Amino acid sequence: MKQLKTMYKNRFNKRETIKFTHFINKGYALFSCLGKEVIIGTLSVATLTYAKADGISTRRPDVNPAGDDKEVLLDALEVNGSLAPLAMGKAARMVTVLTREEIEAAPAQSINDLLKYAAGVDVRQRGALGAQTDIGIRGGTQEQVAVLLNGIDITDPHTGHNSVEYPVDISEIERIEIIEGPASRLFGMSSLVGAINIVTKTADRSSIDLNTEGGSFGYLTAGGRANAITGNFNNQISGSYRRSDGFSRARSGALNADYKGGKAFYQGGYDGRDIGLRWHAGMSVKDFGSNTFYGTGSDTQFEHLAKTFTALQGESKTLWLHIKPAVYWNRTYDRFEYFRGEAAKVPYNYHLTNVFGATLNMFFDTSLGRTAFGAAYRNEDIKSGNLGLPLDKPRHIGGTDRDYKYGLSRSDISFHMEHNVLLDNFTLSAGCVVLKNTWNKRRFGFYPGIDASYRLGAHFKMYASWNKSLRTPTFTELFYNVGGHVPNPKLNPEELSAVEGGVKYTSRGIYGSVSVYHNHYKNMIDWIAGEKEGKRVWKSVNFTKVNAIGVEADMRLDLATLLPRQGVLKNLQLGYNYINQSKREVDGVVTESKQEYLRHKFVAALQMHIVASLDLGLNYRYQKRNGSYTDRSGASREYEPYSLVDARLSWSKPAYTIFTEVNNLLDKKDYIDFGNIPQPGLWLTAGVSIRI
Repeated sequence: MKQLKTMYKNRFNKRETIKFTHFINKGYALFSCLGKEVIIGTLSVATLTYAKADGISTRRPDVNPAGDDKEVLLDALEVNGSLAPLAMGKAARMVTVLTREEIEAAPAQSINDLLKYAAGVDVRQRGALGAQTDIGIRGGTQEQVAVLLNGIDITDPHTGHNSVEYPVDISEIERIEIIEGPASRLFGMSSLVGAINIVTKTADRSSIDLNTEGGSFGYLTAGGRANAITGNFNNQISGSYRRSDGFSRARSGALNADYKGGKAFYQGGYDGRDIGLRWHAGMSVKDFGSNTFYGTGSDTQFEHLAKTFTALQGESKTLWLHIKPAVYWNRTYDRFEYFRGEAAKVPYNYHLTNVFGATLNMFFDTSLGRTAFGAAYRNEDIKSGNLGLPLDKPRHIGGTDRDYKYGLSRSDISFHMEHNVLLDNFTLSAGCVVLKNTWNKRRFGFYPGIDASYRLGAHFKMYASWNKSLRTPTFTELFYNVGGHVPNPKLNPEELSAVEGGVKYTSRGIYGSVSVYHNHYKNMIDWIAGEKEGKRVWKSVNFTKVNAIGVEADMRLDLATLLPRQGVLKNLQLGYNYINQSKREVDGVVTESKQEYLRHKFVAALQMHIVASLDLGLNYRYQKRNGSYTDRSGASREYEPYSLVDARLSWSKPAYTIFTEVNNLLDKKDYIDFGNIPQPGLWLTAGVSIRI
């Protein structure tokens, strides 16, 4: 585990004293939007559990400089993927966490870069700096993962490409929480294979932070953050600008992997005795060269993307029935140019999506355990140049002479319930979600799940789960009609049934876990070959069934604790994920899907203390992708395995940090992660951050 700066001491229900480590964050844990106040310790790759919040003092916790018990304390504090807070040490579900310390130590320029270091996550970047990224979990696609910001769903119904467009800079991230496996019980119709929650930082004092960084390929970024605390109110605002010339050229010789964009984010809160409030507003705007992102017919593709985000969250603190409501609005504007700046050749594609949502979650305690229930509403609307049904009245596209001629509006309605039984070393959580999409003519769908865990002594915990989930098709999947594709507005949701079991080990300086899982997909959206007017076309249908078996293992060694005298090695992390998928094949039926998933992924991270305030971090990643792609000459090629090494050297003081980072340290050439899109070689950056 990371060396922890402080340990906090808090009193729960006036019955026992429990120590917590490193930070207190009261509103944004992955599932805190579904339960009570959460006090979280930092784990590297771990299971987290909600802690019961009745009677928690609102005072700043006392600092305990002693670190002898930190491993035991961290193991006692876990957060469960449950709808309601549970007692510590009772969790059944596994959640991977990238902590603030890991984020600061990682040689990463974007949030998507950070996710590369999680063994169970597949990050396929079509450009540097997170220009466009597809993120999957355990073999799933980018369309099958829910993306959240501070517990609010920002998943884009247009396409999964836009879901990971976060309206907040990497410097603002406190931690990243990754739940692996079906999560419809928690997040509804977007989370077929899992969810990613981005948690932003909150300060405990008024402060100002500034940062800047520059490097290869004309890379430059600058940003800042200001925080003001007055009584029970906390307000903070941040902004950043980022640009790069790019690293690849079009056939004409012009650079076409360039990037420029900015982010702005505001969050505030009120922390009273009886109620708590949190409000957020963010914006991201970027322009980037798309090279051959959408085919080889043009290598001057270009895209403009703008996303805004607003949300208000509340919670009651003293009622017997704990209530936590939230409302939010997401807006995304997308302009795609197949030939950059040449609308006469191919007209630009314009899309505008608006998502309005509201959630209400509650829980209460009885002698039989803890019961949680709630409901959610989400309206998704698109106006487009080519996606949706013809509009009765076209809507003008601002700044152009064009109109949106197509569009669609649909709503998701869901109700969820869960009950938790807690017995000494055994926990059982059973629940379900009932969902309905107004566009789909199906009746309410019922998706249950059950999680169980059993603690064996002081160090071992066994867990098992079975869950079902679904995923509503995106607007692109429903109406895509380019390149011989025939859309199908009547697509049904994809469905997944998953079984998982594993064991976790925690002791002083050592953390390890091994899990085995089986995923059964049905009603998978696929494209089947057919003919229309003598030409081959691809028809969108719910056809494919897939079975996947996977093994995931993680180990974390706190070398500073295990080897206290050596003073150089701080910690070592290792992670590995293996997946084998089998797709149902039918004689005479040709499908377009290629099952491009990571069969093998291995990650390693070593943190070292060199001298004084100088630290060195090394990150290694190996991956072997299943499937093939068509190169620029038209030839079919299998994905080749590759390894990459990244490094970060930093000099840290309380008031500032100076650092240099190298991505692809060994300058590996010609590795392919997505289709025929080139990836950068060695990328060197250097920067400084200042805290006032």
